[in-house]
Amino acid sequence: MNALYEGIILGFTLAFVFGFGPAFFALIQTAIHRGFWSGILLAFGIFLNDLIIVVLGLLGSVHVIKGSENYKLMGIIGGAVLIVFGIVTYTRKKISKGSDQNGNGNPHGLIFILKGFLLNLLNPFVWIFWLTVIVSATATYKANTNSLMLFFGGTLGVVFLSDIFKVFTASKLSTFLTDKLLNRINKLAGIALLVFGVFMIIRAVFGF
Repeated sequence: MNALYEGIILGFTLAFVFGFGPAFFALIQTAIHRGFWSGILLAFGIFLNDLIIVVLGLLGSVHVIKGSENYKLMGIIGGAVLIVFGIVTYTRKKISKGSDQNGNGNPHGLIFILKGFLLNLLNPFVWIFWLTVIVSATATYKANTNSLMLFFGGTLGVVFLSDIFKVFTASKLSTFLTDKLLNRINKLAGIALLVFGVFMIIRAVFGF
């Protein structure tokens, strides 16, 4: 059970130390403007991508994306996608607090899952992080399947639950926010996503 406990500890570390990336702002923005369940679907898309990366890594299939040029390309594409998300978020028309959360004009649920999935899929630093953890954990547990399943189950489970908590908190706070403040938050989220996208491209191109 030590593997499970260590996985849970890593999950909390990810949630509260490294949990303020582009996915965080997307979760908060979605929960506030689109409601709790839309935020949950976005969180599920992020979780699904994390799970697939871990499974591929454990199966040894990640050699497909290895190599500095592949990471550079993924960084540029991922940064461009974040910039597009940021611009769309920033320039979207003003909405009232109740309209989206009541389901009027809400996109299909699969759109939120896909958006969450893409936020991770096209971020090479997410891949690098998980691959590093996979290599370390495989060595630590001597490739023991049960231990690795417990470790990553604990990690991914805690990260997913923390994302649900963020969505829940943001959706509850939205009831106390005015339409004007909601639109300001929307613009701040758009700027944050755009900045993350630019930084990702610069980091991928110049390798720092």
